[in-house]
Amino acid sequence: MAQAAAAAGDALKRKGRASLYRIVGIIVGLVVLLVAVNVATHGDFLAPGNVLNILRQIAVNAILATGQTFVIITAGIDLSVGSLVALTGVLMAGTLAGIHTPWLAVLVAIVVGIAVGGGAGAINGTPVVKFGLPPFITTLAMMLMARGVAFMFTNGAPIEIDNAGFNDLGSGLLLPTLGRLVHIPGIPVPIVIMVAVVVAASFVLGQTRFGRYVYAIGGNEEAARLSGIAVGRVKLGVYIISGALAGLASLLLAARLNSGIPQSGLGYELQSIAAVVVGGTSLMGGRGSIGGTFVGALLIGVLYNVMNLLNVQSYAQEVVLGAVILVAVLLDELRKRYLAAR
Repeated sequence: MAQAAAAAGDALKRKGRASLYRIVGIIVGLVVLLVAVNVATHGDFLAPGNVLNILRQIAVNAILATGQTFVIITAGIDLSVGSLVALTGVLMAGTLAGIHTPWLAVLVAIVVGIAVGGGAGAINGTPVVKFGLPPFITTLAMMLMARGVAFMFTNGAPIEIDNAGFNDLGSGLLLPTLGRLVHIPGIPVPIVIMVAVVVAASFVLGQTRFGRYVYAIGGNEEAARLSGIAVGRVKLGVYIISGALAGLASLLLAARLNSGIPQSGLGYELQSIAAVVVGGTSLMGGRGSIGGTFVGALLIGVLYNVMNLLNVQSYAQEVVLGAVILVAVLLDELRKRYLAAR
């Protein structure tokens, strides 16, 4: 038993070191890219205003990818988040239009968006837990249904949002005094919300029993079940988290666009999965981190920003993103083979 415990401890340490090396490698690559681009643009790229613009642009994807990380670590996947962005966005817009007290409308709209997203996540997870259906199928079905309901609710037309308090969540600024010290108008609200979500999710995944159960299920679901973990409840929980964060991301997008649009969120599920994969989370489950996912989302955001600055066509941008995902997966596979050979 002592030898088994020692072996388990050594394995845990190796996994911890591998995760640290993976994140460090991603950060080093990101830093090299930032420095190279900044030199090429004569310092304009890392100007405070442009940095804030990039962070604001990645806020929606980073929040979606945070929820996606929980799901993928359990060896699942959530293809519905893009459509949930559209559905919860139009429902929030409709809620705001139907309540004439501004502050109450904002509060109810936020509750509706996050609750509907979480409820959709529960619907995603229930067939997986109760009937053993593949997550790919259940979330694909939700992707189609949510998008269809969004179009039915709006008849295909956007719903304008005329609520200054709600719109400030997408375009408002905080700490203007601090911002003036670095020559910016303030800290955008979406960045503050994104950082809060990333920090909270990192704590849950890395420092709580629920987070340890998530990793255990992704590593070996049967072993986790035999050890007494309520596998079904944990897996249902990660889909609820993913759906609820899709609702929160939709809130930021709708507030920034000042409208609920049924066409919004197209392709967002792929971008969120890309951020998770580039961030080092294994699609086989059992390995990954929120910090890595955030760095992955930041890397993708930087690539898009650079390509826009260079006037690269949108079609070519998708080719580049696909190549980045492929390279990230190949490097991760080579890293695993190298560690296994040691």
